[in-house]
Amino acid sequence: MNATPAASTDLKSLGESFAGRRCLITGGLGFIGSNLAVHLAGLGARVLIVDSMIPAYGGNFFNIDGIQDKVHVNIADVRDPHAMEYLVLGQDYIFNLAGQIGHLESMEAPIDDLRVNTEGPLNVLEACRRVNRTAKLLYASTRQVYGRPRYLPVDEAHALQPIDCNAVSNVAGEQYHRVYFAAHGIRSVCLRLTNTYGPRQMMKDESGRYAFIYYWIRRVIDGHPLMIMGGQQGRDYTYIDDCVEAMLLAAASPAADGEVFNLGGQPMTHLELADVLIDVAGGGTKQIVELPAERRAIDPGVIALDYSKIRKALGWEPRTGLRAGLERTVEYYRVHRDRYWNAGDVAAQQTGALQGPAGAHRS
Repeated sequence: MNATPAASTDLKSLGESFAGRRCLITGGLGFIGSNLAVHLAGLGARVLIVDSMIPAYGGNFFNIDGIQDKVHVNIADVRDPHAMEYLVLGQDYIFNLAGQIGHLESMEAPIDDLRVNTEGPLNVLEACRRVNRTAKLLYASTRQVYGRPRYLPVDEAHALQPIDCNAVSNVAGEQYHRVYFAAHGIRSVCLRLTNTYGPRQMMKDESGRYAFIYYWIRRVIDGHPLMIMGGQQGRDYTYIDDCVEAMLLAAASPAADGEVFNLGGQPMTHLELADVLIDVAGGGTKQIVELPAERRAIDPGVIALDYSKIRKALGWEPRTGLRAGLERTVEYYRVHRDRYWNAGDVAAQQTGALQGPAGAHRS
């Protein structure tokens, strides 16, 4: 499988907004950031990827296979304010994506979560206030900020009622972007993502602590039973290309400045998703186990987001059906299994190789 997907017609139409423009992506070697980098490079943008390559996170140099000569990579941490001030200088668009995504991890190490998910984005904003107030920022938040929904589907007017520390950090991140827009004129837009899946996702973790969908994909490819905790929980799922398209539209549109938008996708229960995945993979089995108490305490139950606001404002809606998206995803990992199952070792080697020259790049 080609590691570089062709841009859709709608994405190509965004070329005027991004061609030749400087675009910084924090967390750019991770799942969403690298897919965004691939599409931006295809649009002719001048892409700067910033990633800390923390071993437990999803950074993987293979994620930019095929576009290495079209992007610059800088190994840096969003928690370093001096590095951020240097790196944001001269950028036209900044995609503020770096973060700690584990909900359980946020409960076990809340201070670390706070520093990465709140202090990190704030460092980027403060750097822009100091040296680059003309950049447009996009912040990736999460549907977890809604907690256990009072009604379905959940729209942006729903109360924010976080049920884990990761969600608290994301609420703070959203609010910092809104404050800096109102007080300092730094344009930004926040997207609340929901269960994004697809190629380039972190697969090295065998426990499923960060996201159950990659854990299931890994197990079904390896011929192991899908371990389903509970099964009646409901989620909606967004294929990565649809997520990237929403990010590009929101970043390029002045109408999105200062706004918060939900993304969304096809809703179903965990058990229903498992059946589709097994069918797509050509076989597999399920094993239902009890949802552990520590997960049950922070699980939203059944949740699906209403994305009508972004559809009306920007014309976005998901275009990839769940089955089609899973087919592409399973095929990708079957072809590139060794690049993801053991990505931690590869990342350590390549970090050492890139630490020197990559650190010199800004544009």
